[in-house]
Amino acid sequence: MIRERLSEIKAALPAGVQLVAVSKFHPVEALMEAYDAGQRIFGENRPQEFAAKVPQMPSDVQWHFIGHLQTNKLKLVLPYASLVQSVDSLHLLEAIQAWGRANDKVIPVLLELHLGAEETKGGLTEAEIRQILASEWPFVDIRGLMGMATNTDDESVVRSDFERISALFRSLRNDYPFLTELSIGMSDDWPLAVQCGATMVRIGSSIFGPRQY
Repeated sequence: MIRERLSEIKAALPAGVQLVAVSKFHPVEALMEAYDAGQRIFGENRPQEFAAKVPQMPSDVQWHFIGHLQTNKLKLVLPYASLVQSVDSLHLLEAIQAWGRANDKVIPVLLELHLGAEETKGGLTEAEIRQILASEWPFVDIRGLMGMATNTDDESVVRSDFERISALFRSLRNDYPFLTELSIGMSDDWPLAVQCGATMVRIGSSIFGPRQY
C-alpha cells in the first residue's frame, strides 16, 4: 500500500517539487517500504525518534527535521539532519549557529514563518526573518522558508496563508537569491500549496496511513 500511495503522489507532483515523506510515529519497516519504492527524503519531528531511526536506515537517506526543536536536543538532530525545516525563533537559530561553530559544521535550515490563526503555532514574524537575513550566519545555511497553514477545512483561508508566505518568499529572493526552498503543504492541502509555489511538500498520512505508535 505504501508503494502505491507514494507512486500516486509522486506522479501528481510537478517536476521540481520535492516530496518529504513524514515518517514520524511510523516504524522503520514502513520507512523501508517507502525507501524500496524510491523515496529518499524523510521527515521526523521528535529528536529521540529521529536519532533512533537514523542508524537503522540506509546511509543515503536525507533526514529533515520538521518539528519544534528545543536547544537542549540539538545533539540528537544536527549531526544527522540534511535540513532543519523548523527554525521558529532567533534563540534557536543562535543555538544552531553556536553548535555549528563548536562542531565545525554548517547546518542547512529553513526559517519558519508564523502562519495561520492559531496563537499556539510557533514561527518568526516577517520582520524577524528580514532581520535574520540581514545578519551574518557563517555556520548556518539559510535555504528558504517553511510554514503551516491554519488548521481548517476552509480552502480560502488555507490559500490565503499559502499566498502570504509565497509572496514573502518571492520578495525576499529579490535581495537574497540564495533562497531556493519554500516548504508548505501537507497531506490535506499539498495540491493547494503546489499551486502557490511550493518547492517542497511534507506528506505523512497519505503515504503511511494512520500513525502506528
